[in-house]
Amino acid sequence: MLRDISAAIIRHTALSRRHLTPELVLRLITPECPLWRAKEDESPFRDPFWAFYWPGGQATARYILDNQDLVKDRNVLDIGCGCGAGSIAAAKMKAKYVLANDIDHYALAATHLNANLNGVLIDTSSKNLIGTKCEEFNVILIGDMFYDDDFSHTLFEWLIKLHEAGKTILIGDPGRHGLTEKRRRHVQMLAEYKMPRESQEENNGFTKTKVWKLNKLI
Repeated sequence: MLRDISAAIIRHTALSRRHLTPELVLRLITPECPLWRAKEDESPFRDPFWAFYWPGGQATARYILDNQDLVKDRNVLDIGCGCGAGSIAAAKMKAKYVLANDIDHYALAATHLNANLNGVLIDTSSKNLIGTKCEEFNVILIGDMFYDDDFSHTLFEWLIKLHEAGKTILIGDPGRHGLTEKRRRHVQMLAEYKMPRESQEENNGFTKTKVWKLNKLI
């Protein structure tokens, strides 16, 4: 099954460095791919979110590549890993251990393909880890996951508990509605990046993306 999934991903994606992290080559659906303009019923994938490099994911990966000390010799968990860029960046910056987590098996297959392309080894898990203690991890990566009100509430409450347990929480987000003004009072913006033109086109006009650190509990 994994071999079939991987073959389908390779067939319908293209190698790309046209994003905020050109150090990483990733298999993505790009404007050159037929699926870029395909209708939902024309796609062999139900929801290929993992084939797009979301702004929040680009922000966290870019920040990690520029700040190695954040992950070096630490255990990193990438929640909702998508294409795996955050995990790959952490592995390249010499994290002690990296786990890419996504409940979608296609995302994990894409992550394995992309990790191989970039010469790193990472583990993957399809378990729903949201709500768990994650005791073995020091750093938690969240890239572009504040897209739904109910889910954002569950996610943020969990992240607060992890922060209270001493975890470093990095959140990449371009300004989605789930990262509300109230929630932004709990975070500190670490960096802001201008999105490449192609990324702006595929992300409903978001021109900038940011990375935040959860560190204010008020």
